[in-house]
Amino acid sequence: MSSLITLAQATGIAYATGLSAYATVALVGILVRSGWIVSPPGALHQLGSLWVIVLALVLYAVEFLSTLIPGVASAWETVHSLIRPPAAAALAAFTTWHGDPLLILIAALLGGGMAATSHTTKLGLRYAIDTSPEPVTNGVVNVGELGIVASVMLLVWQHPFITLFVALALLVAMAAIVRLIWRMLRQVFTGRWMPSCGLRQEPRASERRVLVPDLDD
Repeated sequence: MSSLITLAQATGIAYATGLSAYATVALVGILVRSGWIVSPPGALHQLGSLWVIVLALVLYAVEFLSTLIPGVASAWETVHSLIRPPAAAALAAFTTWHGDPLLILIAALLGGGMAATSHTTKLGLRYAIDTSPEPVTNGVVNVGELGIVASVMLLVWQHPFITLFVALALLVAMAAIVRLIWRMLRQVFTGRWMPSCGLRQEPRASERRVLVPDLDD
């Protein structure tokens, strides 16, 4: 049972890492250093190093500010497609480090896949909101993302299975929202949605002309 709990905790860390690797490392380090995580599994106690926490906080600050800029936000998230899944796999393996080698391998594979899923969903959302040329929506997403990461990192140690279930349900809901946003944007770009009147219309090219009867006939 303890192996399953550790695996669930490792998966929760990987989930959060897919959203923000730097915020996850910083929060885990702070929780370890403050004693919130009483007995850190695996080798997670290493993240409690002050140098690791400070470096992660600095990188997260850079990430937060960079993703406030439309265009730069999408580029940043795209580049981190190459960083977050491997980092999540490494952290998941780190969490189960002193366990059975098979458990470490499963944690790394499951962690990488979980991070790829959460990151891809977030990437689709970032691309969608980045069509708006203002930093407000990006700022709201950043705050919401930090709230999710912090909640998962706070709760996964006491209630790993419940936290993981809620996180996965939230991920499904976020994917549905991303799909809805992209459908609306596609309707706007193809002329099917008129923002001024808020009505859905057929494409103008397919409009039928009304024929006026000739009174001379």
